[in-house]
Amino acid sequence: GVIPFGVIGSLAGHFLLGHHLIIWSLLGSVAMAGVVVNSGLVLVDYINQRRKEGMDVMTAASEAGVVRFRPIILTSLTTYVGLIPLIANHNIATMMFVPLAISLAFGVLIASLVNLLLVPASYLILEDVLCLFSSKERQRVADEARAEELTT
Repeated sequence: GVIPFGVIGSLAGHFLLGHHLIIWSLLGSVAMAGVVVNSGLVLVDYINQRRKEGMDVMTAASEAGVVRFRPIILTSLTTYVGLIPLIANHNIATMMFVPLAISLAFGVLIASLVNLLLVPASYLILEDVLCLFSSKERQRVADEARAEELTT
């Protein structure tokens, strides 16, 4: 779900630096999508692991954002910083790769920031929707509410 934000970041990078979109820009966006999807999978995997250990979904999603924040940000920043020399290079031999680097660098930077917020939030929304359609869960919530009424 964060790939469109990465594409927006890629387009913004091209606009800010005054470069035209070419086929290499598209290839940079494809590379960006791979990095960003990997970050999202890392977050979802962490949430799933914590839930298997018995943690509730809200705590697991919150903890995933906190625990995986540093690795995701470091991956994004190292990608961005590593591409700055290519972006700043004005050598004719590497000029065609500059749009690829711009798409990858700016897309990863923006999408990773959005990823840290959107993936845990989407996970919680999906969990709520599944609970709405799960009759077993609805029955459990109703039973808990009845039990709470009886105790008060």
